[in-house]
Amino acid sequence: MNKKYALNLLAAAVALAGFSATARADITLGASVQETGPVANTGRYYRDAYQFAVDKINAAGGIMVGGKKEKLVLKMVDNQSDINLSVRQYVQLLSQDKVNFLLGPFDSSFVIADSAVAEKYQVPMVQGGGASDQIYGRGFHYIFGTLPKASDYFSSTLSMMKELSPKPAKVALLYADDAFDSSVATGTAPKIKAEGFDLVQQQKYASNSSDFGSVIAQLKANGAQAVLVAGHETEVLNFIRQSKSLNYSPMMYSFTVGVPSADFRHALGKDAEAAFGMTPWLPAQKLKDQWFGDSAQFAQAYKSRFGYDPDYHAASAIADVEAYVHAIQAAGSLDPKKVRDALAKVNFESVYGPIRFAAAGQINLPQNVIQIQGGQIVPIYGTKMIGHAVYPMPAWNKR
Repeated sequence: MNKKYALNLLAAAVALAGFSATARADITLGASVQETGPVANTGRYYRDAYQFAVDKINAAGGIMVGGKKEKLVLKMVDNQSDINLSVRQYVQLLSQDKVNFLLGPFDSSFVIADSAVAEKYQVPMVQGGGASDQIYGRGFHYIFGTLPKASDYFSSTLSMMKELSPKPAKVALLYADDAFDSSVATGTAPKIKAEGFDLVQQQKYASNSSDFGSVIAQLKANGAQAVLVAGHETEVLNFIRQSKSLNYSPMMYSFTVGVPSADFRHALGKDAEAAFGMTPWLPAQKLKDQWFGDSAQFAQAYKSRFGYDPDYHAASAIADVEAYVHAIQAAGSLDPKKVRDALAKVNFESVYGPIRFAAAGQINLPQNVIQIQGGQIVPIYGTKMIGHAVYPMPAWNKR
């Protein structure tokens, strides 16, 4: 989504409501998330993690503001996976519900549009649902994000590939035509060449594509040994299933989404084996904060409450809420500009990792390369090899 379209959406939404900065007794965080619709399976991480963080912080006493303890209130609405609705809802959250600050939705395209609301009204939005470089390339001052840059997502994967034996020579890059995946491709293509690989196929496909038959035929013809795919989870599921049906088994493939999710692994069963993926977060005792203990304890408590395992989406959402706690306490005020300036200076440890925003508003976290082995996630590569990779990928009838 381009800037002009986002601003047009905003203008239409603003026409429906005026803005007021009336103060509230509590500190209200407003969010529009995908509770229903095509991406609700990922949207649930934000719905649940935002609430979990608010409940934990309130149970510990709330936030100290100017010598007084205040409780957090979460005002959350369902955007039904509709960008136009999401923009209208963020305007409403500020103008009618009079929330103090904003948490973000899932998906870079949504964040690009919705952050225009935050910028227009100069109210901070902290989000862990969008990683596209486009979000931070507009010179906005009120958007902050806890996902690493999309253009760097495959950097650690390419570094790992150089250490595999035999090293894959021919690489293909497939990507959906949305904001996040386009940013991934823009950053990855030159890195593939710079690392000495032969980029034999770089192909964009329409978001929500269900038929990859012609794409796989081209991969076979081009002799691609490593296939890097930036797309949505349903697309990745379709790609893997059709690769099996067409008996296409490259030396390796890696995906920006899906692999960290238990639902993804359950949906594919043995067909998920040996798939590489990435995540900026893995539960570990070294990652700690004052509310959840360490991230392994957080993961256990999250699953106990919500009935499913958290992944990096949930962990980043926790950090979004915690960023506000640190910023509000540092500012000693609920003034949006003072809190925005405090957000720009936060530097704290969380169960997600170290949180410190760069000048454009985005944090920098390395991606860990992971692989599905025996139905479980196995860390393979960080800044060096840390696990044994199943490579080359076994043929479909050998799993």
